[in-house]
Amino acid sequence: MRTRRRFPSLPLTLAVVTLMAAPFAVSPAVAGTPGGEHAGPRFATFNAALYRSAEGELAEDLASPDDEQARAVAEVIQRQRPDVLLVNEFDHDGEGRAVELFQRNYLSVGQNGAAPIEYPHTYTAESNTGVASGADLDNDGVAVTEPGEPGYAGDAFGFGEYPGQYGMVVFSRYPVDTDAARAFRTFRWADMPGARLPTDPETGESFYSEEALEVLRLSSKSHWDLPVRLGRGRAVHFLVSHPTPPSFDGPERRNVARNHDEIRFWADYVTPGEGGYIYDDEGARGGLRPGAPFVIAGDLNTDPEDGDGDPEAIARLLDSPRVNGALRPTSEGGTRAAREQEGANGDHSGDPALDTADFADDPGPGNLRVDYVLPSRGLPVRDTGVFWPAAGDPGSEVVETASDHRMVWVDLR
Repeated sequence: MRTRRRFPSLPLTLAVVTLMAAPFAVSPAVAGTPGGEHAGPRFATFNAALYRSAEGELAEDLASPDDEQARAVAEVIQRQRPDVLLVNEFDHDGEGRAVELFQRNYLSVGQNGAAPIEYPHTYTAESNTGVASGADLDNDGVAVTEPGEPGYAGDAFGFGEYPGQYGMVVFSRYPVDTDAARAFRTFRWADMPGARLPTDPETGESFYSEEALEVLRLSSKSHWDLPVRLGRGRAVHFLVSHPTPPSFDGPERRNVARNHDEIRFWADYVTPGEGGYIYDDEGARGGLRPGAPFVIAGDLNTDPEDGDGDPEAIARLLDSPRVNGALRPTSEGGTRAAREQEGANGDHSGDPALDTADFADDPGPGNLRVDYVLPSRGLPVRDTGVFWPAAGDPGSEVVETASDHRMVWVDLR
């Protein structure tokens, strides 16, 4: 079981902002220079752990520039300066207040000597987390439909105490073609051919009732295809998601199965001839256009060799014919952390230099490679890495304060 820290925050007064309803674009007053620091666009993913225990609390925390964790998250972003960034675990609210406040009060303000960064294009949309399904998804005999009632999170489409908890947002210094964006939040798990729907190991019967299977969605948050315009009319499809952790399971291993199929979704989507069954939230069918360039990004919650997940899940994606799965972003901090923390890390078979998350070690799965930025074959790559400074090196304290995950990035030519 993974232990996540609840990062400290201060009770603040809520600022009033007016934004478009999600999905929406937020436009700060001053844009940065895309690719200026990297001589090419940097795509990145960062599970920033900017979630809170109550609805609206994140916006309250971000209404002033005093939240310690948010300052640390902003500093990590400012020091790495990604041009296109997925942030996982950023609470979604329908008005986009938290996104606007994070840009205004944190990203637009230099943190600890780092230069401010502006993202003129921001995309977010509804998440399945904390949205009542109306069915008994955890098989406890009761379908809980009211937030705040015991058992509500377990019967939501994606685990969450309120709608939008653990959501996600994309920040971009390049235009996002929102008209061509696709979301797959409502795609039903049972509509995936060969889906690994869980069964009761004692009876061999389906773990989920027929009523549950009629409504249960595949994505625990959402899957988005966002065309990012890099110039000269060329778009790179930013394919982002945050599959459920393959933990907190019973003997039916339903979270392992769902995590596997949420990852498999992208492998099918980008492989010609495999994504015909897929439909988006507008009813359009099919996968990605053959030959279209893409970058798959997110906290996929599965390590290729260690931890609780099914290694076949990530192997299927890394070995997909259109995915450049040979990239191996590393850090010195991951290697040193595994050696110094010991615990479960001592039993791992994977290279700790590839780790992207600092999870509990005893008890716990230890540090794992769960965050990925995977470009399509043919996209020229300049460099890739994990921002995990070794203890005592510049930046080591801020990554610890920010999140239990580390930013992963890839620079394109």
